[in-house]
Amino acid sequence: MSVPALPVVLSRAARRRWRAGGRALLAALALGLAAVPASALGAVQLSFSPDQTAAYVNGEAAQYLAPPRVVNGRTLLPLRETAALLGQTLTEAGGQVQLGRLTVDTARNVAFLAGAAQPDGSALLIGTTLYVNVRLLADALNANLTVEEGGRTLTLTALREGGNPLAPQARFSTDKTTYAPGERVIFTDYPFDPDGADIVSRKWTNRQDVYFQPGTYTVSLQVTNSRGLQSQPFSRTIRVEGAAVDTPLSYALKYAEPGDRFPDPLVTGYPAVTALAVPSASSPLLFSDSPEAPAQSGVLYQDSVSGRARLLAYHLNALGRPARLYVLARNLEARAVEVRTERLGETAPTRIEGLLGQVTLLDYFASTGGHVLTLAPGQSAAVYASPTLGVGSGVNVMQDLITSGRVELTFVMLEDALPPTAQVVQQLPYLQPDGRHVRGTFPNAVRSLRVNLSTLPARIVIGDGQVDPALTGTDMLTGRPQRLSGNYGVLYDLEVSGVAGTAVALSPRGGLYRGAMNVEDGPISQTIKLPRSGNALTPDQPVLLWRPRTDRLNIDFVPASGSNLPISLVFYRTGLSAGFGGVLKTYQP
Repeated sequence: MSVPALPVVLSRAARRRWRAGGRALLAALALGLAAVPASALGAVQLSFSPDQTAAYVNGEAAQYLAPPRVVNGRTLLPLRETAALLGQTLTEAGGQVQLGRLTVDTARNVAFLAGAAQPDGSALLIGTTLYVNVRLLADALNANLTVEEGGRTLTLTALREGGNPLAPQARFSTDKTTYAPGERVIFTDYPFDPDGADIVSRKWTNRQDVYFQPGTYTVSLQVTNSRGLQSQPFSRTIRVEGAAVDTPLSYALKYAEPGDRFPDPLVTGYPAVTALAVPSASSPLLFSDSPEAPAQSGVLYQDSVSGRARLLAYHLNALGRPARLYVLARNLEARAVEVRTERLGETAPTRIEGLLGQVTLLDYFASTGGHVLTLAPGQSAAVYASPTLGVGSGVNVMQDLITSGRVELTFVMLEDALPPTAQVVQQLPYLQPDGRHVRGTFPNAVRSLRVNLSTLPARIVIGDGQVDPALTGTDMLTGRPQRLSGNYGVLYDLEVSGVAGTAVALSPRGGLYRGAMNVEDGPISQTIKLPRSGNALTPDQPVLLWRPRTDRLNIDFVPASGSNLPISLVFYRTGLSAGFGGVLKTYQP
């Protein structure tokens, strides 16, 4: 079958189609539809037949997407695919494509060998695929061309490229070449630089730690050194076939890292377990979130405390000028009083609302405290002062205090030019609540819960206002009762028994969630960022929290400001069994 030669001059539309075809081909190659030769081969031998998509590279089966053609007695090969199969570098710039000593002017459809123009028909665009004469290609690559079986089988033998002697070299291996669906793939990368320069970045294509669908996958690695030079892509092909060893859920329960999301479409149907509330040492919460975005300097909230207290403030600067948030302590006793900060977490300044709660919690759990102010009778001092907040920027602060006597705590937003002195504060107005957010003092801001797991999987629901009731309190500036929906600022002291052989995850039920929890598992104490990146959004995408090492797990949890409640803590059984593959690959370089 022959194909008539196309006109020499290509239209802009044709050139766009050719470029689009090239991009589609590269994407197909990345998916493993064509074989990629090993870079260490001395020579690459490509065997093919006209009008056949099947080919062989050094004896290994390969596949053309656009088959070789015979046109006017000339055997033509698709240029991009052939370059990829031979492991040769093809470059394109200024409307010209170059491979070895071959250059094709795609605007005029003219081929050149070492600068010498070649006969018409040496390069043709067939559909969106650029073809070149096989003998011209052999000359361009200093390759050997042999013809067998009456001209039906042709073989190109080309020497491996020399490459740039200064460029780094990408390398990696996998622990095997054939995997079952759901089996973990262990990648070991070992790139190097000829002169010992640092490898500063790695770019993977089509790499996954697990493949759940059968098929052939070609994975590539390209590295960059500290001089900015890139390696050629290095590729290996793996097969996925046979019976599955893990589902996406069971795989995640074995291998996901704390903070990773994983799929579980059945999560909302798991039974909820009842948590037993137990008496514990508690403290009030002073919560300042209304008006959330004050438009003038003023007092946001005020109350007095003695002993332990938790402060939580969440505000945006709507003053139209730079401002700062302060929490001022004034000694109400006739003697000196100490005010000690036990823990402090802060996010400020930021315009990203979702960051506020998570960063504050990570700061809070990492805080060692110990800061002490000694106040004389009637003396005031700031126990907290935010950085300067730009217009529209926000602050979130959570602070645990313990005082040796009664002190008055005042939350104040002040334009940056005003100092937080007693004289200035006395002249400030008390700002009215905005009607949409909450402020007030809420007793018993520590909720101690005990759970004994029996049936798995199971859920513990937090912050729904029903199974877990909302805290109630009073706005001490207006005397109005307040309901703290979501229990923001409440510390949940959760102890769960029967957790050996389980995994626990957070499932968001109210929308976007971004927070942190602290877990104590035997001698281990660790704060977990949830999720590790981005946001938890939907119930059927839980975020792994922890795999307990002991049978009892203690979790400290504070609902994150700026995130949505309720959430569920979901406990799964993870013991190895036939349903979990029975194999655990622990090596991860």
